[in-house]
Amino acid sequence: MLSRSSLDLLNLISFDDFGALNRIPRVMTVPGVISEFERSELTSSEGCENMEPCEVHPRRIIVANQLPVRAVRGENSEKWGFEYDQDSLVLQLKDGFPPETEVIYVGSLNVEIGVDDQEEVSQLLLEKFKCVPTFLPADIHKRFYHGFCKHYLWPLFHYMLPLTASHGARFDRSEWQAYLSANKVFADKVMEVINPDEDYVWIHDYHLMVLPSFLRKRFHRVKIGFFLHSPFPSSEIYRTLPVRDEILKSLLNSDLIGFHTFDYARHFLSSCTRMLGLNYESKRGYIGLDYFGRTVSVKILPVGIHMGQFESIMSLDETAAKVKALKENFDGKIVILGVDDMDLFKGISLKFLAMGQLLEQRPDLRGKVVLVQITNPARSSGKDVQDVENDIKRTADEINAKFGKPGYEPIVMVKGPVSTEDKVPYYAIAECCVVNCVRDGMNLVPYKYTVSRQGSPVLDRALGVDEKNPRKSVIIVSEFIGCSPSLSGAIRVNPWSVDAVADAMDSAITMKEHEKVLRHEKHYKYISSHDVTYWARSIDQDLERACRDHSFKRCWGVGLGLGFRIVALGPEFRKLGVHHIVSAYNRTNSRLILLDYDGTVMSQTSEDKRPSPHVLSLLNDLCNDPKNIVFIVSGRGKDSLSNWFSGCENLGISAEHGYFTRWNRNSEWETCSFTKDFDWKKIAKPVMKLYTETTDGSFIEDKETAMVWHHQHADPHFGSCQAKELLDHLESVLANEPVVVKRGQQIVEVKPQGVSKGYVVKNLISTMRSTGKSPDFVLCIGDDRSDEDMFESIEQSVADPSLPAIAEVFACTVGQKPSMAKYYLDDTTEVINLLQGLAAESVHSKTASYQESQGDLL
Repeated sequence: MLSRSSLDLLNLISFDDFGALNRIPRVMTVPGVISEFERSELTSSEGCENMEPCEVHPRRIIVANQLPVRAVRGENSEKWGFEYDQDSLVLQLKDGFPPETEVIYVGSLNVEIGVDDQEEVSQLLLEKFKCVPTFLPADIHKRFYHGFCKHYLWPLFHYMLPLTASHGARFDRSEWQAYLSANKVFADKVMEVINPDEDYVWIHDYHLMVLPSFLRKRFHRVKIGFFLHSPFPSSEIYRTLPVRDEILKSLLNSDLIGFHTFDYARHFLSSCTRMLGLNYESKRGYIGLDYFGRTVSVKILPVGIHMGQFESIMSLDETAAKVKALKENFDGKIVILGVDDMDLFKGISLKFLAMGQLLEQRPDLRGKVVLVQITNPARSSGKDVQDVENDIKRTADEINAKFGKPGYEPIVMVKGPVSTEDKVPYYAIAECCVVNCVRDGMNLVPYKYTVSRQGSPVLDRALGVDEKNPRKSVIIVSEFIGCSPSLSGAIRVNPWSVDAVADAMDSAITMKEHEKVLRHEKHYKYISSHDVTYWARSIDQDLERACRDHSFKRCWGVGLGLGFRIVALGPEFRKLGVHHIVSAYNRTNSRLILLDYDGTVMSQTSEDKRPSPHVLSLLNDLCNDPKNIVFIVSGRGKDSLSNWFSGCENLGISAEHGYFTRWNRNSEWETCSFTKDFDWKKIAKPVMKLYTETTDGSFIEDKETAMVWHHQHADPHFGSCQAKELLDHLESVLANEPVVVKRGQQIVEVKPQGVSKGYVVKNLISTMRSTGKSPDFVLCIGDDRSDEDMFESIEQSVADPSLPAIAEVFACTVGQKPSMAKYYLDDTTEVINLLQGLAAESVHSKTASYQESQGDLL
């Protein structure tokens, strides 16, 4: 066994020194995991064959900005003391994991620990609390948390743009660097405790959005979940972020990304589509983004509260005493409650104005209605926070001065911090709860209020009510917060409309008791069944599902910096290299080379679609080899293709997905015998024109045998939506016509039935076999869905035992992963490089044959 000093030496090894890690096995301290040193001792001992293998339980490593512990220091002691923070969400969620699961927390403390005490504190926190603290230098922490997170990212994610220097904080490159540095420190701490083959890492909130990249770069198969607790803004807002791509790409290094609401997820997916060109789809209820062979799952599930915590608080005699005191204090008054952070987006001033408007409209309520506002301390500091605090105080003072009287204040301010134990009594006596945020994440205040109003026998006695009486509560909730969609019985309001909020308060006060009961029952049923345990268990199960195929894929890293990503492919799906194909190329004598054009030989982004002289030269070199038959197989029309490739005498062309085919420049065009009736165009064209007129950036391509509606220049979401509608429309009106309607990459195409690139391949191979030139080498390269038909046809030809075998087959997709093809190339540049390598071999072979023939003559 290793000594403690040896373990310390191992922990000093840099994780960037991969060579060292390969030389020295890392000792894991996870229960059930045997280190390499222990395993060697066990296998050499007697009777080891009778040992039963230990079951390994994957741990959950929870990473958040703050650890779920409170730090305190005694007045007469220099030692730090710690206790669990029972209000911490990351502590509460562990109840959703299987009982045997070990949970480790990584995060910062709420106090600054001196350098001399950090080692001792780290040891204490790990041993007693399963916590790993990240000690950020003071200047890094200030620029990371108070700078980039709270004063830049937080406002922007809540739809506040820094239009002027005095209106919000603008992007600061040094603060962004501090954000990266802080995330790097968190990654290093995770690396100290992780078993990357077994453990799951669950990252929380916007403070750590680039952490997935740091972890993924070190361990390609690490299991990562990320949950965003704040709103994700619309793509129009998010696009203003100068480091938008870096953050998106980092988040996509997660296996699962979670959001509270569909709106937040929709905005994230829209940003991925508009900025990174990614497509997403829903399969059997799960939303997935295809990202370089990996499927990144998107989860939508609002968090809940810890029911046990509130039930425990409500059963305490101390809580009952506080409830009784508050009831006496507000005797004879209707209490409306607000609980908010001192924050720019909580809409507290607007709530106060609505209270003033209510008392203005209803003089009879003066002296009877009280708005109790609990304000938690601001989580940051600065002029903006001070301005909000001053505005709230000024508004409250004005309303109290106008409508107050001796013994009555319409607005009662309770300044925090106020513990959960002290908030429950306020929840219990309030007839109505108002959450008036102009923009917020989940906000669990309405949930806590509802559960507190459900009460307990102890609270019922304090309130003087019969425990058999039906419970009641009323919630007024802003439309712009995450919990709003789940509270179907709440009165939803636009917080910017003071009149609307005042009317909602009036409705809550005058609402019939029976209706209050029905609303409460509906809310309590949902909240009690969708608590934090349910949320954590569901996220955990989906994270396991998202990571299920990790061990079955080959993974490698691509890219630099935050552009780093993992390419994950099946074990049989390999990159096609020149060196790999050249040997097969040289061994064979009857070769068929099939090339798609757009996206394969020609880049999709190129404005000039004509082939370059270099491409024409390569094709000529390949075509001039007597062992080769080379074809361009494209969906383009025959006129443009024959014009562009007029310089390639021996090049075969199959146009319009194989309806027209010619074997070389001097041969006649052959046509499919499927159909020669194109009267269906008279039906399809008016429909396509309708969608073209209503979709800016779209256009129609009218071919001889097909019609294509293009929407690559339209808005990505609107174009895709219109394409789906057009597909359904065309399938309906053309149901009795001999055509098929298909969607491709940013197109909707109508073409004759039976015409496909797959038919072309089958016909070409059959023709070669019938002429005694059965191919022993087939190379087929394409990039889109229509090319998948070619790959499938080749596979069928290879698998058919009744046909002559094809010795060497290289079906290769460009960019698209996964695919029916067994090989892939990343882009058109790699395609050209491959063709250049093959062309060089043909030229070399031709030169060698010529020199050999000259030698024979001599």
